[in-house]
Amino acid sequence: MTLQQLEYVIAVYRQKHFAKAAESCNVTQSTLSSMVQKLEEELNVKIFDRKQQPVRPTPVGQLIIEQAWKILVRARRLKEMVEEERHSLTGTFHIGILPTIAPYLIPRFFPQLMNSYPNLDLRITEMKTEDLLKALRHNDIDAGIVADVDGLDEFQCDTLYYEQFFAYVSKSEKLFENRTVRSFDLNGKYLWLLDEGHCFREQLMKFCQLKSASMSKKAYNLGSIETFMRFVENGKGITFIPELALQQLSDGQKELVRPFALPVPTRKVVMTTTQKFIRNSLRELIIGEIRHAVPAEMLQLRKSQQQV
Repeated sequence: MTLQQLEYVIAVYRQKHFAKAAESCNVTQSTLSSMVQKLEEELNVKIFDRKQQPVRPTPVGQLIIEQAWKILVRARRLKEMVEEERHSLTGTFHIGILPTIAPYLIPRFFPQLMNSYPNLDLRITEMKTEDLLKALRHNDIDAGIVADVDGLDEFQCDTLYYEQFFAYVSKSEKLFENRTVRSFDLNGKYLWLLDEGHCFREQLMKFCQLKSASMSKKAYNLGSIETFMRFVENGKGITFIPELALQQLSDGQKELVRPFALPVPTRKVVMTTTQKFIRNSLRELIIGEIRHAVPAEMLQLRKSQQQV
């Protein structure tokens, strides 16, 4: 029995498919299948029912998977403890990040970090808050970059920056003539909102009291800020964008941006890790790189802002 075999077993369990599991482990399907089969022969049990699609564990296989996961977590922590004692800035580091943060933050620090630390294997996955926190609990990722919301008490949270929201207003809307946006100005408008499960949506709905609008036929629920921006640019409705998105706008696009009236709704973006996280040197490096990459005024909550 080897750790490699246990890793393959966990991969099959997560992917529910041998070919997909092999791809995730960067090995051939025959290699992975053979290693799992050898473990089954050693234990004299069937871990997976291969006749079912998607592949499912047998009852005894489920017990083996639970123990395999615990063994892999302990082995990983042992390795991480050694790396931290060396203050190593190498190895693999998995980060989960919200889709409403990733396209505006990642380009600001990721290329520079990779150039400065070529031996660091930084892997980033876009995830909704609920999935990200679940992945942290199961040690599927090392850290998460999320908006500070209720339910993070069990994690260690390090503040990265504060980011205010802006309205993005079509020229066909009366609100386009306003210099600022007030929450009550938004009722009854064509509001392009993200789908359920995005804290970006939930924070704005709470601040702007958009409960009625979210239930109306004029509130459309899709999944991309960039998609909504194209709707607005082509002449219909209002959406919302985060502060870092402003850096990527053309002059023509900036004409559609309207700030909120005081107090300005603002989210606190944090890096989350479990309380037992070990590789603090690497975490501090990434936190420092991110803080250096954002405008200095975003590192503190400003007097005109209200955290949501």
